[in-house]
Parts: sequence; structure tokens; C-alpha cells
Amino acid sequence: MKMKAAFIAYNQAHVEDVDDILSQLSIRGFTRWTDIQGRGSDDGEPHLGTHAWPSKNMATLCIVHENIAPILKKRIQALDLEAPEQGLRVFFWDVVDV
Repeated sequence: MKMKAAFIAYNQAHVEDVDDILSQLSIRGFTRWTDIQGRGSDDGEPHLGTHAWPSKNMATLCIVHENIAPILKKRIQALDLEAPEQGLRVFFWDVVDV
């Protein structure tokens, strides 16, 4: 079965929600980066961890079966709609080899 790499970038305020989504979809394995900096490509405030822009981002990378990817995307997008100013994105790549 084909696999997808899902890279989820989000405001640190979403960490529990992202964990809940992964758990509900039985996505057990992941790698997480904390205290990362970023700025959305279209709008939204920067998350730089500075005095002027104090909020921070996090990122989670997980490998999922191809049939789970659209469900994960839908769940992440729904969470983003709840608080779009905080920033939340998921990106997918094909996994060539594991």
C-alpha cells in the first residue's frame, strides 16, 4: 500500500488538538519539532518567539497510509477553520521507501 508523509505546521496552541486527531485516526508514530518559527504565505501574524511576535509554531511529521491522508487533511482543515488566525497547515508528500 502506498504511504504519504504528512507534515503538519501549527501554532503551539493546537498541540493537544493535533495529538487528539492523530490518536483518533490511530496514527501512532510521529516526529515533532517544538519552538519553530514561521509565517504564513498569504496572511496571518508571524510566529517568531520574539518580544514583538511571541507566539511559536510546532511541526509534526507522520507517515500514513494513502487512504488515511484525505481524512487527516479534512480533520486538520476543520481545526484550522475554528481559529484561522493561529495558523495550521498540513502538507503531503509521497513516500518512496521506508
